[in-house]
Amino acid sequence: MVTRIAIIRHGSTSWNKAGRLQGYSDIPLDEEGLEQARKLGLRLAGQPWDIVCSSHLIRARQTAAIIAEQLGIDTIWQDQRIGEAGGGLIEGTTETERLEKWGPDWKLQDLGMEPNASVLARGMSFLDELVAAEKGKQILIVTHGSFIRQMLAHLLPHLPPPPPMKNTSITHLELTEGKWECPLFNCVEHLESAS
Repeated sequence: MVTRIAIIRHGSTSWNKAGRLQGYSDIPLDEEGLEQARKLGLRLAGQPWDIVCSSHLIRARQTAAIIAEQLGIDTIWQDQRIGEAGGGLIEGTTETERLEKWGPDWKLQDLGMEPNASVLARGMSFLDELVAAEKGKQILIVTHGSFIRQMLAHLLPHLPPPPPMKNTSITHLELTEGKWECPLFNCVEHLESAS
């Protein structure tokens, strides 16, 4: 029995465009982000999805709501464990601002960022619970770029480290007999169409 999961990064926000790190900050989708979510919903409509899950942050919730409406799914499972990695003091800053304030080794400093181990622990807690309870289902998870990259690096250690995730990109994961595979990665085909 195969459990299929599609991990989706939320649509674009004004902070994405400005290059500002969002982390726990609750930034809504911008107009383009709403349109990206609509296009992804149209792409997924007609496919047999059973469940839509979302991070608790508004940019993910808005993306999930638009997709769920297109799929005719009334309930969205919301969970803080699939929220974005916390950025601590660097939230709201651009790379240029970080270099000016903390210098080129800012990544090595303790600026209150959530440790990778914490992100993975909560993410795997959610995922393990989900696949145990919903074995064989087709599940959409709407979440965040850094969170997705950390989870993929953990679940698919045989693959190169994932590059940055595109807004409303879809990545397919399949769990068969305890082994994860990734037949589709960071795909934004829906944004490249004329519609």
